[in-house]
Order: sequence, then C-alpha cells, then structure tokens
Amino acid sequence: MSTKAGNSKYHLYFGLFGILMGFTIARIGFGDFKEVHNLFTLADFRILLTFALAVVVAMIGFAVLARGKSLPKKKIHPGTAIGGVLFGTGWAITGACPSIALVQLGVGYIPAIATGVGIFAGAYIYKHVHARFFRWDPGSCEV
Repeated sequence: MSTKAGNSKYHLYFGLFGILMGFTIARIGFGDFKEVHNLFTLADFRILLTFALAVVVAMIGFAVLARGKSLPKKKIHPGTAIGGVLFGTGWAITGACPSIALVQLGVGYIPAIATGVGIFAGAYIYKHVHARFFRWDPGSCEV
C-alpha cells in the first residue's frame, strides 16, 4: 500500500479503520457520558483499567518496534501542564475527548455538537492567545 496522501486506497484503509474503531468504542460504552462520568468520579474503574492496559500494550509495541534504540528527547514546554488540566477538565465536563466527540456524533448524541464547537473554538483561541502572550515554541502542538 502506498502512503501518498492523495492515494484513495490509503484514505479508504484509514477510513475503514476509523469506522471500525468508532464502532468498537461506541459498542463497549466508552462514548457514553455516564461511563466517562463514572471514570472521573471513581465510581467505576473499567475505563481506567482499559486505558492502563492500552498504555502497557503500547509500551510493549514501542519497545518491540524500537529494538533497543532510544527515542529522541523532546522538550516539554511550559504550557503542557495547564493544557493537560484544560483538556482533562473539558473531558470531565463533556464526557468526550476529541475522538469520542466524533463517536458520539456518529451514534446521534446531539450534545456532542457543542463539544465539537468547543474543540474548534479552543484550538482557534489557543492559536491567538499563544501568539500574543507566550513565546515558547509549540512544537508539534502548533495549530
């Protein structure tokens, strides 16, 4: 499979993967506001344990792919902590991270429209606030 961005097969494979992933997330309940609320109120540890397992699997995968090579060091800029707090707060309030908001839209959860608007508004505001008040290099977080 060619990895050219214009290749329709390339887009089809990733589109099908996205649909399958969205279906799986919706089917197991991770797109449900109540499930996410239970995670953040520590009422149910199912999602937390699933995330922990996913991190372990990803770590093993990266270790296998790296084959003993070390990953390049990246500088953490000052906005990382506050960005994480804002992201987590938004996630706790809406019950969705950006990908889950798309899953929620896919299953017809209308409040996810407000979450999507908030995601785009936040990215837009970040770009302008960062340009005016902060001077650190946003690196891969640049919008």
